[in-house]
Amino acid sequence: MHKLFMLLILLTTLGMSLAAPPVYTPVTPKALIFPEDFGAHENFRIEWWYVTGWLETPDRQPLGFQVTFFRSATEYDEDNPSRFAPKRLIIGHAALSDPAAGKLLHEEKSAREGFGLAYAKAGNSEVKLDDWYFIREADGRYRTYAEGADFALELSLAPMQPLMLQDLNGFSRKGPRSEQASYYYSEPHLQVSGTVTHENRPIAVKGSAWLDHEWSSEYLDPNAEGWDWTGINLDDGSALMAFQIRGKDGQKVWAYAALRDAAGQMTFFSPDEVSFHPMRTWRSPLTDADYPVAMRIRTGNIEWQLEPMMDDQELDSRLSTGSVYWEGAVTVTRDGQPAGRGYLELTGYDKPLSM
Repeated sequence: MHKLFMLLILLTTLGMSLAAPPVYTPVTPKALIFPEDFGAHENFRIEWWYVTGWLETPDRQPLGFQVTFFRSATEYDEDNPSRFAPKRLIIGHAALSDPAAGKLLHEEKSAREGFGLAYAKAGNSEVKLDDWYFIREADGRYRTYAEGADFALELSLAPMQPLMLQDLNGFSRKGPRSEQASYYYSEPHLQVSGTVTHENRPIAVKGSAWLDHEWSSEYLDPNAEGWDWTGINLDDGSALMAFQIRGKDGQKVWAYAALRDAAGQMTFFSPDEVSFHPMRTWRSPLTDADYPVAMRIRTGNIEWQLEPMMDDQELDSRLSTGSVYWEGAVTVTRDGQPAGRGYLELTGYDKPLSM
């Protein structure tokens, strides 16, 4: 659910004159259909493919990475015949967490869809933004490439487990009203191999990753200030996803978690069973935002503790989505015992999200 609403903030600021407001398909409970739902869904307002993971270098040094591609409608008149009409945007984020660098290295870029330079295709995961790409091959493997001023990522990601359909068979609630929802599936425990280029030096890497694919047409609840989200690949082959949406009054607007064990058995947790508790904060020298980078999460009677690979994993995406947020690699314990590694995303701490 993470990236969806940051993009909606951007879309409200575009200020385009409309011949007629476009009508987007609402999100309602239905079965997802594959392979079609691997691809883009242009009748919905916003969509993204989001990959996070942990890598290891040949000398066993850990790295974290994130690659995200967004497809978003701009509310520009779909009937405009011009090939130059900016009806849809393709936006990309990429980041590398390297403890040796001491801070997050990140890059962003965006372009209007068209001319074969930027697109998100229907029918399969295939997104392109200039020389950046995210592609699902016929055998189910993914390939992705993204490059920044300080780093480049060229990775292959192989599924090792079935799809993890979130909430009600992929219909994922995001608030107290039923229309506040998305279609949402994950692919945990992707096996990663490839190359990270850093300081002009290519480094062979391997590791594991988590993929989210999500699409929707609806906003957060008007009372929402931001959200906390985590996706965790557990050492025993299990997978955990949890999030909470925080209200402007400091209360929990909504929450959800799902735990799938190594045998494929799913356990779902209702909003009342999920809670996030900050343990330690880090203040950004760039924005003065205080982020709860160490977090304790309860799902039912299970307690998880998340500790960051490093504190400074703040991502400034004001040039693309208009937001600043913390998104970083974390280690995880379960009931006090080492359990796995994943990613934590924290939004709305720089300033409340404005819809």
